[in-house]
Amino acid sequence: MDHRFQVSLRGVIDLLSHHLYSSPGVYVRELLQNATDAIRARQQLEPQATGAVGLELREKQDGGPPTLLFTDEGVGLTEEEIHRFLATIGESSKREQLEARRNDFIGQFGIGLLSCFMVCDELLVVTRSAKGDGRTLEWRGRHDGTYDVRVSEHPLDAPGTHVYLVARPDMVEWFTPERVRQLAKHYGGLLPFPVRLTVDGKTEALNLDGPPWRRFYETPGDRRQALLAYGREVFGTDFLDVIPLRSEAGDVDGVAYVLPASPHFNAKQKHRVYLKQMLLSESAENLLPEWAFFVKCVVNANGLRPTASRESFYEDAVLAKAREALGQSLRQYLMDLAHEQPRALQRLIALHGLSVKGLALDDDDFYRLVIDWLPFETSLGVMTLADYRRSWPVVRYTPTLDAFRQVARVAAAQGLCVLNAAYTHDTALLEKLPHVVPEAQVAPFSSADLPQSFEELTLDEREAVYPLLRLAEGVLAPFRCGVEVKKFFPAEVPTLYSSDAEGAFRRDAERAREESDDLYAGVLDGVMAGGGGQERALLCLNLHNPVVRRLAAVESRELLKLSVEMLYVQALLLGQHPLNAQEMALLNHGLLGLISARLDEGGGGGSSGPGSRGMH
Repeated sequence: MDHRFQVSLRGVIDLLSHHLYSSPGVYVRELLQNATDAIRARQQLEPQATGAVGLELREKQDGGPPTLLFTDEGVGLTEEEIHRFLATIGESSKREQLEARRNDFIGQFGIGLLSCFMVCDELLVVTRSAKGDGRTLEWRGRHDGTYDVRVSEHPLDAPGTHVYLVARPDMVEWFTPERVRQLAKHYGGLLPFPVRLTVDGKTEALNLDGPPWRRFYETPGDRRQALLAYGREVFGTDFLDVIPLRSEAGDVDGVAYVLPASPHFNAKQKHRVYLKQMLLSESAENLLPEWAFFVKCVVNANGLRPTASRESFYEDAVLAKAREALGQSLRQYLMDLAHEQPRALQRLIALHGLSVKGLALDDDDFYRLVIDWLPFETSLGVMTLADYRRSWPVVRYTPTLDAFRQVARVAAAQGLCVLNAAYTHDTALLEKLPHVVPEAQVAPFSSADLPQSFEELTLDEREAVYPLLRLAEGVLAPFRCGVEVKKFFPAEVPTLYSSDAEGAFRRDAERAREESDDLYAGVLDGVMAGGGGQERALLCLNLHNPVVRRLAAVESRELLKLSVEMLYVQALLLGQHPLNAQEMALLNHGLLGLISARLDEGGGGGSSGPGSRGMH
């Protein structure tokens, strides 16, 4: 035996008010929407028909809750349609025509009228159908799920619908003249049919001119100023510029506003969107591409599908095509700036560089236009890629901030310019350069590349530092680090520690092994064993440095060993390489050894030998 679901209307209303709609004020939007759809439906029957929507606020003489009357000159409802559409949750009067004429109506879900029960306990609908027998019918629905239908004793003169709402005592705030006016203008300010509000016998028009981006302006300058003023009114912000938007998919048009300050790169801009000129949402997030967070937009869509709450658009193929087309409008704007107003593009990049970089990665044509304008941090200061390429044929870059810090100071002293590509998208942008600009050369750079630019020693200098070099090689062999002596700038830097990518990986793996349990340590041992036994690190001593020159003359092997160990640890710290346990022990031992040597020297009256003079 089959049974029917039992639906609690009170529970459905609670679901709407707390989980579907953003606030009780959406009842005005739903009634405006129903009225607008009813007028459009009548125009299908009578193409010459015009229609208007009226709101009238009636205050009771006894001080009771006010009544709000909604009227429209639409198609109305027959008795069969009343039972079917007003008393059946989820049934829409537009559903039968929806597939054939989806763009004609705003509502699609058949639940909008229920939003009225968030602000009142009883709803009276008086309607006369343009398709019926001329009778005027009354439907009275209550929040407990009961309703009745009868022929009205006060017939309407023409087809249309009147909806009466008596405010619930706790919802009177949503029925004040100021609140009703604000809600009606907010939701229906761009509707194509007149919307009028009557209070105390005085009637005012709430929608006068339609979407401002569709109006005629004498000059492009007038249009720009008017649209910027509209953006200030809507968002309360003075924007930098305004961009026209248009998409055939979804029949979308509107404007995008360039933000005057850069938002966080993870921030998603919330846009104001209208559906068939009825406000759908002020916080739609899925309308523009993700990279377009440097703009806020106001658009109207005639062919996109709303979600059940009618506060955003349903994610489907049409929305995807519309998003792509709107993104193309933004691309074209930026490309026009690059060709016609490069200074303006530079200012835009300074504010919204991340969005521009994201678009450049996505679009080769746009990449060619803007890549030379993008600024990069380098070892010789901030410069555009065009400035860099004019002076250096090969674009050298470091992919991480630590790698850049390791080389920047020394590279600058040698006259080498290295880009810091650690910022979001920078490495990908540089790696893309040779694929888009074939003659360009790009190469990653690390501290291991620096010694190649250092000055070699003379034969006499090699002989003088040979004892130091041999001892240092023995001291650092357990750390898989080779030793060289060269001359480089700045002279105050005594050493440079460098390693390639494999060497850096080995150091990280060794530190992880020290901090891991036996099982994981065994796995890391296997990984490192497969990496080969070649040296991957180098400590380069700088003979331009006074301390290194004096060390070359020290005869005490113990003092030399201690000094080399400390220079090695100092080079690691200056290069921002974390110390492993063995190196931490070396640091502690070296500090204590230097302190002890200094104390012995002071307590013993001082030694005049060369081993002592080398450290003064």
